[in-house]
Amino acid sequence: MLRDFRIGGHRGVIVVLCCLNAMPLYWAAPAAAQGATCSAPQRPMQQIELMLGRNSGGRRGVGEAAWSRFLAREITPRFPDGLTVLRATGQWRDKQHGRLVREPSRLVILIVAADDTSAPDKIAAIIAGYKQQFRQQSVGVISYQVCAAF
Repeated sequence: MLRDFRIGGHRGVIVVLCCLNAMPLYWAAPAAAQGATCSAPQRPMQQIELMLGRNSGGRRGVGEAAWSRFLAREITPRFPDGLTVLRATGQWRDKQHGRLVREPSRLVILIVAADDTSAPDKIAAIIAGYKQQFRQQSVGVISYQVCAAF
């Protein structure tokens, strides 16, 4: 899956190799993050990125009001310490129909403690809720170790 995004006028592409039915893979190594060497004031943390498509059945299925409600009810309560949401344009191949699909998307960036054992369940609940509520085939998710300070 490819996700195209723009930040400050710059364009980038995120490549997700697998995410349809492989939920346990996205939280592969929080223990490795704990061993990361970070310079003060930064400390080892986990960055999680969710790629949420806005089309449903080939048409815009997630309007601004519906997106805002989902963010307020499903994501923010699970990660109240903060998050970043970027407008994005996604592109992926629909394997069922063999066609390229482009759609407006949201990229949600979360930074959590490297040893936050509750994060995988929270992410899984957000993904399941989004897929069910908006009839999505998948939600892209990337997780990796970072050094961060706030």
